[in-house]
Amino acid sequence: MTTTPTTPSNNHQLSPAFPGRAPWGTASKLRAWQQAAMDAYLERQPRDFLAVATPGAGKTTFALTLASWLLHHHVVQQVTVVAPTEHLKKQWAEAAARMGIKLDPDYSAGPLSREYHGIAITYAGVGVRPMLHRNRVEQRKTLVILDEIHHAGDSRSWGEACQEAFEPATRRLALTGTPFRSDTNPIPFVEYAEDGEGIRRSVADYTYGYGDALGDGVVRPVIFLSYSGNMRWRTKAGDEIEARLGEPLTKDAISQAWRTALDPRGEWMPAVLRAADHRLTEVRKSVHDAGGLVIASDQDSARAYAKLLREITGTGPTVVLSDDTGASQRIEDFRTSQNPDDRWMVAVRMVSEGVDVPRLAVGVYATTVSTPLFFAQAVGRFVRSRRRGETASVFVPTIPTLLTFANEMEVERDHVLDRPKKGDEDDPYAEEADLLKEAEQEKDEDTGEQDQLPFEALESDAVFDRVMYDGAEFGMQAHPGSEEEQDYLGIPGLLEPDQVQLLLQKRQARQIAHSRKKPDSEADLLEMPAEKRPVVTHKELLEKRKQLNNLVGAYVHQSGKPHGVVHNELRRVCGGPPSAEATVGQIEARIAKVREWATRMK
Repeated sequence: MTTTPTTPSNNHQLSPAFPGRAPWGTASKLRAWQQAAMDAYLERQPRDFLAVATPGAGKTTFALTLASWLLHHHVVQQVTVVAPTEHLKKQWAEAAARMGIKLDPDYSAGPLSREYHGIAITYAGVGVRPMLHRNRVEQRKTLVILDEIHHAGDSRSWGEACQEAFEPATRRLALTGTPFRSDTNPIPFVEYAEDGEGIRRSVADYTYGYGDALGDGVVRPVIFLSYSGNMRWRTKAGDEIEARLGEPLTKDAISQAWRTALDPRGEWMPAVLRAADHRLTEVRKSVHDAGGLVIASDQDSARAYAKLLREITGTGPTVVLSDDTGASQRIEDFRTSQNPDDRWMVAVRMVSEGVDVPRLAVGVYATTVSTPLFFAQAVGRFVRSRRRGETASVFVPTIPTLLTFANEMEVERDHVLDRPKKGDEDDPYAEEADLLKEAEQEKDEDTGEQDQLPFEALESDAVFDRVMYDGAEFGMQAHPGSEEEQDYLGIPGLLEPDQVQLLLQKRQARQIAHSRKKPDSEADLLEMPAEKRPVVTHKELLEKRKQLNNLVGAYVHQSGKPHGVVHNELRRVCGGPPSAEATVGQIEARIAKVREWATRMK
């Protein structure tokens, strides 16, 4: 029998987010992408359907609307929702109840009470008793909603348990809002297809990326504020090392400098927290209930950051620790609070995915987790838009990996099953595999991290480095508390995306003009716009130097001039120190110049 595509109601057509924006989980109208995804599903009526939608876009509303349709048309008789955490399991049950679907979030075993339409469980729960859930699925026609489906690949046992439990299901709806896994554990019920290079990638049935959602006004634009600074630490061997965040460093040195910056006893974290609180105050002038979130690496750091915030603001923040039995209630209290003093929340990882606190508008990324999955999940806590013009601000250290993620917010990723058959140096996933495991742990276990890179943080300071927005970079370096820093922290909290871009351009132009009026002797920071001093890894810098030397070699052969003469001429024309000491921006300028010379000689 062919089923005629049917929309849940005739009034679901709506401009993507406005007007009539409904709160999360209560929508009586569908956004344009949700309606389009419904249409795509109802037209094909597939057994398996994978929907990829950016955090904050409304995957839950889409899934529950589809569940309601399938129940109403007797395609299924019950619903099972599988979520990553206990908190999200309860959140799903609450959202479903608001849409007339009753899910039991406390189900453990035995017959389900007749008052319920189904259950909400965790992936861990499925892993413990897969046959219990298989029996339930076999007894009645079931829709299984797999929220953040990449978690089904967290371990072989979870993946196998989901496969065993839900293989007989009548319908399966898989959801995800972030880039897929960095490892190659296959995800159950996800289709993979080979690309042009023979690499198997996940295939989504409907995709709604951050770029699409931003254009529709469904999510907030994100302003990233990056802070550099000098770090000094002592290694296990007793050597004292000093380095600056953002300079090309080895992998280990970047990790140690990063951890030094996040040490609450240094000056970097207090300066960044003061700047973030200043930014939150500015945002609150137009978004009165705006809140902030600090994402910490561990419990000790979280408590130390909370103490710093109390000293800065005069009020203690909400602290959420991942093994605290009251964590879910603390998040809920903060989410609904109307108290003007409830400005900040400090959390250890668990708020990074799925947890819905729409008033979060300012964030501090104070963790060393560096996978694209975790970064996207963390930033996803701040992008949920409630009204047009809201912006999100996220403070990050000047770490090449993080700045790359920030500049690639709109890049859509798939789960890749096949890695390049090369060494780790050429494998883009190798560095992230271990970090991903740490990023997805729900409790603060001893991961052995302290033994991998033993060191003692000695000293740190902070320097405002740049602002990143929509793939572009703005600003010159400035001291914390300076007029130049305040220019960027004081950007209004309500702006259209194009207004953000224009305002950042004006602020940078003003900063450059101001710096030109000062004598060179007063310039104690790097007086160069952000786009001319890109942050690169040590390996990338070496590649740029190699590229310059190769081009100079080719030009020497073409012109007959000695190598030294060509390099000196490039320094004279482009400025800067010898190549071994030059920044990547200076090297790129010399590459462009030598190419220009070579072209003229042809």
